[in-house]
Amino acid sequence: MTTTELPILFLNDLVVLPGMVVPVELDHAARAAIDAARAHSDDTLLVAPRLNDRYASYGVVASIVQLGRLQNGDPAAVLKADRRVRIGSGVSGPGTALWIEAEELDPTFETDEIRELAEEYRHLLVATLQRRDAWQVIDTVNKVTDPSGLADLAGYASWLSDEQKRELLETPYVADRLRVLVEWVKNHLAETEVNDKIADDVREGMEKSQREFLLRQQLNAIRKELGEDEPEGAEDYRGRVEAADLPDEVRKAALREVGKLERASDQSPESGWIRTWLDTVLDLPWSTKTDDSTDIAGARAVLDADHHGLEDVKDRIVEYLAVRARRSQRGLELVGGRGSGAVMVLAGPPGVGKTSLGESVARALGRKFVRVALGGVRDEAEIRGHRRTYVGALPGRIVRAISEAGSMNPVVLLDEIDKVGSDYRGDPSSALLEVLDPAQNHTFRDHYLEVDLDLSDVLFLATANVVENIPQPLLDRMELVTLDGYTETDKVAIAREYLLPRQLERAALTADEVQVDDEALREIAADYTHEPGVRQLERLLAKALRKATTRLAQQGEQEGDQEGDGGSARTPLVITKANLREFLGRPRFTPEAHERTSVPGVATGLAVTGMGGDTLFIEASVLPATEGHGGGLTLTGQLGDVMKESAHIALSYVRAHAAQLGITDPSVLDRPIHVHVPAGAVPKDGPSAGVTMVTALTSMATGRPVRGEVGMTGEVTLNGRVLPIGGLKQKLLAAQRAGLTTVFVPQRNAPDLDEVPSEVTDAVEVVLTTDVATLVTAALEPVAAATQVADAA
Repeated sequence: MTTTELPILFLNDLVVLPGMVVPVELDHAARAAIDAARAHSDDTLLVAPRLNDRYASYGVVASIVQLGRLQNGDPAAVLKADRRVRIGSGVSGPGTALWIEAEELDPTFETDEIRELAEEYRHLLVATLQRRDAWQVIDTVNKVTDPSGLADLAGYASWLSDEQKRELLETPYVADRLRVLVEWVKNHLAETEVNDKIADDVREGMEKSQREFLLRQQLNAIRKELGEDEPEGAEDYRGRVEAADLPDEVRKAALREVGKLERASDQSPESGWIRTWLDTVLDLPWSTKTDDSTDIAGARAVLDADHHGLEDVKDRIVEYLAVRARRSQRGLELVGGRGSGAVMVLAGPPGVGKTSLGESVARALGRKFVRVALGGVRDEAEIRGHRRTYVGALPGRIVRAISEAGSMNPVVLLDEIDKVGSDYRGDPSSALLEVLDPAQNHTFRDHYLEVDLDLSDVLFLATANVVENIPQPLLDRMELVTLDGYTETDKVAIAREYLLPRQLERAALTADEVQVDDEALREIAADYTHEPGVRQLERLLAKALRKATTRLAQQGEQEGDQEGDGGSARTPLVITKANLREFLGRPRFTPEAHERTSVPGVATGLAVTGMGGDTLFIEASVLPATEGHGGGLTLTGQLGDVMKESAHIALSYVRAHAAQLGITDPSVLDRPIHVHVPAGAVPKDGPSAGVTMVTALTSMATGRPVRGEVGMTGEVTLNGRVLPIGGLKQKLLAAQRAGLTTVFVPQRNAPDLDEVPSEVTDAVEVVLTTDVATLVTAALEPVAAATQVADAA
């Protein structure tokens, strides 16, 4: 066996067979091979395809026909392939080209079998070329007498892939090549005949003005050639249902619908409804579940990294995860059973991180996350879906959320569940009763699906601003976790760790360019915002950074004008408490309790609204007696019925216990009295302002102002008992923000103090009380101080 040493040229997108003449674009490696061939091997070189996983075993010896340039100006060479050789090992050679030892192949002797295969292939090849009207190529094929050369003409065939051509190149025996080619050309001819027949069938019934009709006829012709006699799409749906991993009952229901589709006419509207229903059922992830993370410490780390504080929520999530992990370890996982899900409602004012907490929970558990916005939803069908008899019917939002998540155990966040309404279309909150009951939702039935859907492994999280707006039966099915807002220290930490980096990125700034110190952050949280959350704080940070960006741009222009004078590295722009007004203007909120209570008849109460805790000033004033008119009580400030009753109870108590309260002239209480709660545009209701009203009325009657640093909350009875109230943590947070240092709260609310941050209890003295008279005595200014105030007035 003879060998020849030749430079080799590897081609990426071209397979060259013997007898082919091809142009080759010259890159660096190709230029090196061409130069080596011209200089050292009589213009001959070895050409082989470049493979991904190995070196080619065979190549062709080619000669350089011409050197020139392509139309785009790139250098190129025209190569003519001569003979097939086996690629041996690499050898050293001159120049930078790669040299290979090429082994000549043994000559092939023509046999009867080879001649028969060559004639069969020639016949099939001519038939294929006739379909393409390539008559000149047919003449060339008929002139080729060498069976090997005839087989290698396949290098020009456009219907063969590069992989097939590489297989021909690496098939040295002519008989084997011809057998493979005969099989390939037969398949190609059969495919071409089917396509031509489909085109003919379509062309016969086509109307030029209807493109849709053309597409339908093509589809019908394809099914006709495949021997499918079933109605359009029915066989496809039956196969999809049988192949899908569906629960037994769902599979039976789906096969029933497939049977209806097979019997229905193509023009029947019912066919479209059935297809839509089947698509919906098949798109649901009936058997897909994600694996819960069992790393308790890792889950807590994710929650801590995403949110500051919120310890109750984090503890509850970690507890849930720990229980799930232990049940899994002990083989107690419930599949389609009762009570294997969990439902929590995160209640609190806006901006404390309720919605974003859902995504963190999903990350901590390793589950998919999907959010369902319920604000303003008034149609029960939004939850349970529409009956299929309606045009445009769809499944409910719960089913769509499961489909969107792609698993049967996602974290589903029901956002703003307290804002669900009801009208003539039904009550969506009632439809949620089954969804959110862990003892029932393993057989949830959507009106559109009409099959049982197991929601027991779904972790439902709901968010709400006002718990009282959630229907009691729905609230009873959920575990309430309250987020009462952040302290000033919490806000500074959140701003430093989360808000400031995010706003720096949005303003295209870095910490080396603009810095905000902690004192400035504390000033913004205390005097520029009055909220339990941090949304307004983030807006103000964004405003300050926008102004800082503008200032930096102006400084850059000035430095550009002075370029060439030399200078040092630019120092960062620091926003401090001293220059904060330059970026945000004057503070919006200042403590006003001392000013408002400096006159008798005004007391500071504490209230809870949908926006969190707030201070509530109650003013009482006595009017001059008019002839013919006795005493009366006038109430203003858009008060609710419960708050109006509290005012009447407070007045009755003060009249009945005037002496005990230190009122020396009880007749003042028989004159017309006006009680007003400012911010009259805001509706107010609830019993917790009872003690504040008693204090305001007593202050008015005695002429002793209420101490400016005192706030109070509590419901009062006719005999002066102070009853417990709700939202104590939010009220104490509001008291701290307002600058109050003493707050009177009911004795029975003492257990709620465990939830109040130590920062608040250190700043605010909490006085527990059971008797309103004791509270009033402690809240009013001493007699001597009251006299000095009156003299000053």
